Amino acid sequence: MLASSILLGIGLSASAGFRVFVPLLVAAIAGKFGWLPLTDGFAWMASWPAIICFGTATVIEVAAYYIPVVDNFLDAVTTPMAIMAGTLLATSVIPVDSELLKWISGILLGGGAAGVVQTGTAILRLFSTKTTAGFGNPVVATTEHMAALGTSLFAVFMPVIAGIGALLMISYVLIKLKSKN
Repeated sequence: MLASSILLGIGLSASAGFRVFVPLLVAAIAGKFGWLPLTDGFAWMASWPAIICFGTATVIEVAAYYIPVVDNFLDAVTTPMAIMAGTLLATSVIPVDSELLKWISGILLGGGAAGVVQTGTAILRLFSTKTTAGFGNPVVATTEHMAALGTSLFAVFMPVIAGIGALLMISYVLIKLKSKN
């Protein structure tokens, strides 16, 4: 159970690297319907006010990525937000009795996963902006939206496979980043 919860947390957190609020919304809805086991202290995520807030933020975030120049600015702003969302998502599903250990695990696993994926998407968007003068960015944004939704849903319903897939994706990004240096 602990291993599958950790992989669930990593899968959800990695999707926060694509979009900050999509996995939070998916987790909130899944928690509301009992599909996602939220740990003690995180029941608020499945509340209607949280779902409304995450839903509103998701719509604004998704729409903003289609505005030229704003999309690149968002990558700078959303990097720390993705790490925080990844931390929150992982911490909310890892069933560890020690609050300190739960948050340390959330920061390292969830924040790390979200940060690596966000870094990869930011670099991809900069490459798209450079090579297509920004005209390819809506395609990148649409792909990222679908990846965030797909990865989030996959993590909720197939956490082990999603977690392993996220780890493979994170490894790929890290290898690519290392080869650039």
